[in-house]
Amino acid sequence: MSSQVQWSSADSGDVFGQRIREQWTDQLGRRLDILIAGCGRDGALDVGRFEPRICGVDEDLPPLRAHAVDRKDLDEVHLGDLRQVPIRPRTFDVVYVSFLLERIRSAEVVLDRLVAALRPGGLLLLKMRDRRSAYGFCDRAVPGWLRRVLWRRLSPDGSVGPLPAVYEPLASREGMRAFCLTRGLMIAEDYSAMSGPARQGPYGDLVAAVCRGVAVLSRGRLDETEDEITMVIRRPQNHFARLI
Repeated sequence: MSSQVQWSSADSGDVFGQRIREQWTDQLGRRLDILIAGCGRDGALDVGRFEPRICGVDEDLPPLRAHAVDRKDLDEVHLGDLRQVPIRPRTFDVVYVSFLLERIRSAEVVLDRLVAALRPGGLLLLKMRDRRSAYGFCDRAVPGWLRRVLWRRLSPDGSVGPLPAVYEPLASREGMRAFCLTRGLMIAEDYSAMSGPARQGPYGDLVAAVCRGVAVLSRGRLDETEDEITMVIRRPQNHFARLI
């Protein structure tokens, strides 16, 4: 159901804010209910003047907990196993999945719960690190103890982490397309960008060189520069899953 995807390798800019404003207009001014899955990292949304009700969920890990409880934009926060935290079906107009899928296990189960939380016609806004990028490969291949050491040296001050690097097959463009196809979801927009934390840190040039080398060794299977996938996905008003 993604035959009319708008794809771009450029920065997606304020596309999420624009889509939220359009969703609010479509609801004829009714208050929007928004769920941010991955609220313990970053993930603030430009909601303009609409004053939606925003709920956040994430895993209960120390760095995530510290960030989530300090956020002022959330009306409600639930931390814990994302397969079990309270998420009521057909409750939200917008679900924003913010750099979550690449760092959790049972990602498909969790995403199914998040999609079920959408009302018909709702929007799934997605940002995730691409396992098919050189940056994503390095992130998941480096041992945990070494990631903890490198995080303090390579990441910008104030970055939340280090967080688990699981990268199940769903954390890829191909994985998301397959997921949407079998759930009857429509990918409306698909963007690529470069946003890995270590690329923005004090040794960004070194990280870029490492990614370039990994991409060369992969013979083109891993993307050298763009490590982020951004998608706007719509749940149809009449939702029927397609089965392969």
